[in-house]
Amino acid sequence: MKLPPSEIKKIAVFRALQLGDMLCIIPAIKALRNAYPDANIVLLGLPWGKSFTERFNTYFDGFIHFPGYPGLPEQELNPKDFTAFLKRIQDEEFDLVLQMQGNGSIINPMIELFGAKYTAGYTTQGHYAPDSGLFMQYPNEGHEIDRHIKLMEFLGIESQGNDLEYPLTTADYNALDELHLDIEPKGYVCVHPGSRGSWRQWPVQYFAALADYCIEQGLKVVLTGIPQEAEIIDAVIGHMRHEPINTVGKTSMGAVAVLIQNAAMLISNCTGVSHIASAFKTPSIVISMDGEPHRWGPLDTRVHRTINWLQSPDFHSVFRETVELVSLAS
Repeated sequence: MKLPPSEIKKIAVFRALQLGDMLCIIPAIKALRNAYPDANIVLLGLPWGKSFTERFNTYFDGFIHFPGYPGLPEQELNPKDFTAFLKRIQDEEFDLVLQMQGNGSIINPMIELFGAKYTAGYTTQGHYAPDSGLFMQYPNEGHEIDRHIKLMEFLGIESQGNDLEYPLTTADYNALDELHLDIEPKGYVCVHPGSRGSWRQWPVQYFAALADYCIEQGLKVVLTGIPQEAEIIDAVIGHMRHEPINTVGKTSMGAVAVLIQNAAMLISNCTGVSHIASAFKTPSIVISMDGEPHRWGPLDTRVHRTINWLQSPDFHSVFRETVELVSLAS
């Protein structure tokens, strides 16, 4: 191990991204926690990350909101908030800050301003990184999960495996129960047609066709999504011949996870819920619209079928995969 536990008591992990991105680092964070069992580990991330650290409180001890930085598109920069954030981070006097955002071309100089005893993470040729032996060249190949495990191994931290996790609480189960949905475990399919970027959304008529097929095979269909995706959900329903169960805007993220845990199958774009299905080993059809299924698709290709739509835009091939998974679920 390059940094012995006796020296590392406070660790900050910088990753200011969304759910799917965050779930993909959990195997690496598990390894980090195993290597530094007594350290205080804090996430520096987007506002929603507080609930993420509370869910993953086995690995994280706290959260600090990162208020944005020039060149990072996830949130608008507020210079006064950033100045206050920077002072707070410096006052924390972290022993180690891990840059797990990406290749570091934009943020490695910012990370140095945090004033930690050590900084570590990714770098890329031609851009700044401290000459400390703690920054590895960003791997532009392989799955996102494995890229972060490689960072841990580069730092001398032993891998604890690459399985995803999604802890559930009593509150999550209660939140779903309160909806009184007419469903039984493994008797329904979750269909999630939304995603954060419109370019990552498979056409709604295709989701509708697969949903109708599942209903015709005796399964119920539960449509999931956040309130901002109501228009997409309505469009799917408008193309369907049969009536699904519409939960858009009615569920917490935890309740959606319980739905996915108990579903016969998930059909979705390549987005956060696909990683939740991977964590629960719930069979899934995942449509990759970004051309990177090798990076973001579920690792277990026997249980999960990821379709690279940019390479093979063939609805019939997706339909065949769906037929096979439905038959296995019967």
